[in-house]
Amino acid sequence: MNSSLMSAARPKLETGADTFSSVRRHQLSDIVRRSALRFPDRMAICCGETRWSYSEFDRLVSRLAAALRQEGLGAGDRVGILARNSHAFALWRFAVARINAVFVPINFMLKADEVAYILSHAKVLALACDLEHAELALAAQVQAPVLKHVFGLPSEDSQQTPKGMKSLEQLLGQVGSGYDPVEREIDAKNGIDVDQPQTLAQIVYTSGTESLPKGAMLSHGAILSQYVSCVIDAEVRAEDKLLHALPLYHCAQLDVFFGPSIYVAAQNIISARPVPSQLIALIEQHQINSFFAPPTVWIGMLRDPGFSPQRLGSLRKAYYGASIMPVEVLKELTSRLPQVRFWNLYGQTEIAPLATMLQPEDQWRKAGSCGKPVLHVETRVVDDDMRDVVPGEVGEIVHRSPHLMQGYLDDPEKTAMAFRGGWFHSGDLAIIDEEGYMTVVDRKKDMIKTGGENVASREVEEMIYRLGEVSEVAVVGLPDPKWVEAVTAFVVIKTGHQLVEQAIIEHCHRHLAGFKCPKRVVFVESLPKNPSGKILKRQLRDQSL
Repeated sequence: MNSSLMSAARPKLETGADTFSSVRRHQLSDIVRRSALRFPDRMAICCGETRWSYSEFDRLVSRLAAALRQEGLGAGDRVGILARNSHAFALWRFAVARINAVFVPINFMLKADEVAYILSHAKVLALACDLEHAELALAAQVQAPVLKHVFGLPSEDSQQTPKGMKSLEQLLGQVGSGYDPVEREIDAKNGIDVDQPQTLAQIVYTSGTESLPKGAMLSHGAILSQYVSCVIDAEVRAEDKLLHALPLYHCAQLDVFFGPSIYVAAQNIISARPVPSQLIALIEQHQINSFFAPPTVWIGMLRDPGFSPQRLGSLRKAYYGASIMPVEVLKELTSRLPQVRFWNLYGQTEIAPLATMLQPEDQWRKAGSCGKPVLHVETRVVDDDMRDVVPGEVGEIVHRSPHLMQGYLDDPEKTAMAFRGGWFHSGDLAIIDEEGYMTVVDRKKDMIKTGGENVASREVEEMIYRLGEVSEVAVVGLPDPKWVEAVTAFVVIKTGHQLVEQAIIEHCHRHLAGFKCPKRVVFVESLPKNPSGKILKRQLRDQSL
């Protein structure tokens, strides 16, 4: 066909380019509206006494979005949240997206100066907080004058909000119900084309090991691409009823489970705290069939007096991630919950966050592995010269994916380092087998260098978990005048059991090379963890110095 015929065959647009891009729009807040159109009466959100159908949830998102616009917020503005999980958190997340602002979730375990750093670094103009964290929010605001608005949110069990702050109820009450979520609103002051997939959607700060956290910039397109990978590989379905109890400020709960479940119009039960006894009760009460938790929370549920296969009888899909699941714990879980299929999820903030997955059928065939890349991810394990390692050799995990961040906010040097060689460098060390299944052996920072040898802390932890008396263990390297770093095990003993240091060391010597065995065992009542359940090894090191 000649060029003149091809030109004639093209439809002529009666509207401008802006309108053309808007009719192809696919942004985060659109998934709420589309689920409401498909399943208006299905329950979207259940939190405490609050129940919202998808049509109600969509209308409330629009009303809150209109209120935030009345407060002077719009496209490109950074809007944060400092709160525990609640229906209000869910509403805030999508209302921020609907005004094309940038969502900044903040870890509520941080101190005021740490929160202030994030507020200042991200230039957060407005922040929502619940009553529990109001004092923290106000203390941080003193150090971050960029913050102009602080709003109050209700919590799971109380409608009470901080005094002196405009409440969610007041915000919703100041607008009518006629706000049209389909209308394309352009915020001229920031000059942002809000319909493009590369438009910035959120900035998530890494917990990292460095003195200052880095802000990973994630676009609408990256997050939604990751949602599709989750829906396909984690089998998130419209008929699911999910329990969201791990913190929504963390990208694992927010964007691997909550976001994809809204995408497919599943039912969502939200809880503020991952307390094992409460989790068991909620699963039983709501007949939850899908639940995610890091290994530490699964261990807590197993050890809870209220745990029983009958109470968790509705559960069919179970997910673990955020840290490595001990194989012995997985054995116990699968034997006590035989009807449940388990998935192992691996990733990190910068990849929105899912990268690889170990499917249920591979849990024992490839025990301990983090699986293979998910739908929209390409992954390699490479040496320092970016050459693929041979099976069984340790290398660094690197990725290519549309899930990936746009870079670290205002940090071109660290961004360039992370993307060197045309791949994103995870900082995780792994081995890969002949079938392409990867097993994470350690973070680069957690590799123990003792007496000139490298020791993967995970290998030692797995060996100690074989002892039936052990509930939890974390292995770190501590400074030592002879060994440079001494392999040190911090151990929590199961209630009602006894264990001595020498028994653990002798057990390791029977199965591991001498240089891998602990030089010291410290018995503790609990291991320090962040709200996502990840063991804080840096804190163990610091408190032992």
